[in-house]
Amino acid sequence: MTQPNTESTHLSHYPELEAKQSTWQHQFEKGALQNQTILVTGAGDGIGRATAMTYASFGANVILLGRTRSKLENVFDWIETNTETSPVIVPCDLENLDSETVDNLADSIAENFGQLDGLVHNASHLGPKVPIAHYPADEWQKVMQINVNAVFMLNKGLFELLDKSADACVIHTSSSVGRQGRAYWGAYAASKFALEGLSQLFADETETAGRIGVYSVNPGGTRTAMRREAYPLEDPAILPTAEDHMELYLALMCPQDCVSGNVVHFTTGQQLDARNWLENSQ
Repeated sequence: MTQPNTESTHLSHYPELEAKQSTWQHQFEKGALQNQTILVTGAGDGIGRATAMTYASFGANVILLGRTRSKLENVFDWIETNTETSPVIVPCDLENLDSETVDNLADSIAENFGQLDGLVHNASHLGPKVPIAHYPADEWQKVMQINVNAVFMLNKGLFELLDKSADACVIHTSSSVGRQGRAYWGAYAASKFALEGLSQLFADETETAGRIGVYSVNPGGTRTAMRREAYPLEDPAILPTAEDHMELYLALMCPQDCVSGNVVHFTTGQQLDARNWLENSQ
């Protein structure tokens, strides 16, 4: 096995991530994701942005899917400037995602990359935090479309491309309110419960073939725009950053022969808590 290249200069272009690397349980080879193609939804901001930049820093060609072109262009420019990978922008509002759009996306990935090695579902819509008795029906539909239906459509439409990879990975970004219901979280909580079920179904259906690992990750409270929207009075300085969670997202995505150190072996279908992971690594 090639010994992982862990010199700090590898991540000098990404100081927020480099600062976290010294606490990692795992060491990742510099090119751990070399030539892999990974699609990240919600790639323009927050955890999606950090995930895309991190994967590109370890060699992946990242497909940046998100609603806001300007944010995607900023991530694209950063990746082009700081890595030797080939990012792609896919502006897409998941509220309006349909089968034709997914088919066109799949055809484009097949033509340009041949297969898909990873899919990170990060995009989410919070919706209003109000009692069910007062929840707007149109907002309920919007949240479920973005947080559940679009995830199903992408998993289904990109399945053949994932199945062409010898070791693909699908990560569903979940929430603590999708594992234990909490008052006033409405459609967001219900959608994350559904996402957990979808993740378990997909994991069980792909386990025998063994070519696709499927996981759900609950980031917990993280310093993101969605967290500010949900808790406007909270001091963001008390929360971990998106980069704090990148060791886990790398450990799930990277091939085992490119990882050393205190390696954790995952089982497809696992429900993972990023905050617990972070506490155990410190």
